[in-house]
Amino acid sequence: MKIKRDKRVELLAPAGSFQSVVAAVNAGADAVYMGGRRFGARAYADSAQAEGEDMVMEAIRYCHLFSVKLYMTVNILFKDDELKELFSYIKPYYEEGVDGLIMQDLGAVRRIRAMFPDLEVHASTQQTITSVAGARMAQRFGMTRAVLSRELSLQEIRKIHDESGMELEVFCHGAMCYSYSGACFMSSLLGGRSGNRGRCAGTCRLCYETAGQKGYYLSMKDMQTIELLPELIEAGAYSFKIEGRMKSPLYTAGVVSVYRKYLDLALDCIDRKQGAAKHGSMSGYRVAEEDLRTLREIFDRGGTSSYLKKHNGADMIALSEKKFRAVDQTVTDRIQAAYIDRNRTITVDAVMDMTVGAPAVLTLSDAAGRMVTAVSEDLVLPAEQRPVQATEVEARLRKTGGTAFTLGNVQVSVHGDAFYPVGKLNELRRTALAMYEEERMLGD
Repeated sequence: MKIKRDKRVELLAPAGSFQSVVAAVNAGADAVYMGGRRFGARAYADSAQAEGEDMVMEAIRYCHLFSVKLYMTVNILFKDDELKELFSYIKPYYEEGVDGLIMQDLGAVRRIRAMFPDLEVHASTQQTITSVAGARMAQRFGMTRAVLSRELSLQEIRKIHDESGMELEVFCHGAMCYSYSGACFMSSLLGGRSGNRGRCAGTCRLCYETAGQKGYYLSMKDMQTIELLPELIEAGAYSFKIEGRMKSPLYTAGVVSVYRKYLDLALDCIDRKQGAAKHGSMSGYRVAEEDLRTLREIFDRGGTSSYLKKHNGADMIALSEKKFRAVDQTVTDRIQAAYIDRNRTITVDAVMDMTVGAPAVLTLSDAAGRMVTAVSEDLVLPAEQRPVQATEVEARLRKTGGTAFTLGNVQVSVHGDAFYPVGKLNELRRTALAMYEEERMLGD
């Protein structure tokens, strides 16, 4: 299956709740990944335990409204009897338009490819793809993207890209596992909770004792690659994945906003470098200390560039427990106000025509050329007392609170001494907005 991309790179954000989805979209993510109620490797995320309406369904609709993709994790190792439920589980998400599945179990992958041949399947990091051979194996199973293991160097990423030709997703920020993803059985053996079934107990984060000395010998520092984004792009990375489906909307919003800024800057620097035919250092790419401080304030287990430029080292381990420090409230308040409390909206223009003896007609349009027209079922009546004024109609139309839309330019034409009930006008506005939302979904 050939995939057409409309972006040079993708910033992929984590979401364990609908609030995190909204935060990710507001902060500039190109795509979001989250798990459904079953079969995901984060069984304790809100999205896996939600009651009432399925959170992923709501997230798909919200993301697509803003031209953001949503990938769903179905990345556990399946039991044989669970495979029988796969079709009925995936079908509603497929019909809603989920953009792809992130999967580990090759038997389940084969079934999905047979059931939904036009649905993208990405090879989860749980598959532990560390080589060209691993990427090619994923391709043979019909997968279109490989989520590479976090233990690879820049040179290894480049080699996989050049020799497999596969689309690559790399983790760029967040928690690191002591073991290769998908190859750790520590939680299962010590606590009876399998990480490959979505129930990792985080046993590597605990304090252990050896030779009479206590320490967090298996607790990895967090990955932070913000200063290496140009090199990752040039190595062949397409999707830049932020870890953290179990973390807060504040974390999602803050990290996404910083990486959005520097991913765009990295692309700009690469373009200028190529245009000037320069070689060597990436001129103009610098990460401001203020932005590094933002990342530290949101969540800080100590930053490391992971294995991108070194094989291993003691400085990759957070040996001592993180010391308490007061959070800088100015940083968190800024993120809260900019990306969480703020509702992102889509601006549309409106043209309203009200002619006595004819239906009311409301047309909505946007800069991309989308246009819908809603026509009332009843007629505009002649006014028995005071006729309706164009300014009053415009004020009513602009009451779009509780939706994802705001009205930009509004033109109202009232022909004759007209009367039209407020309730009917509100209903016409809701109908037109619903039609526009559907048109936007279909168009994207």
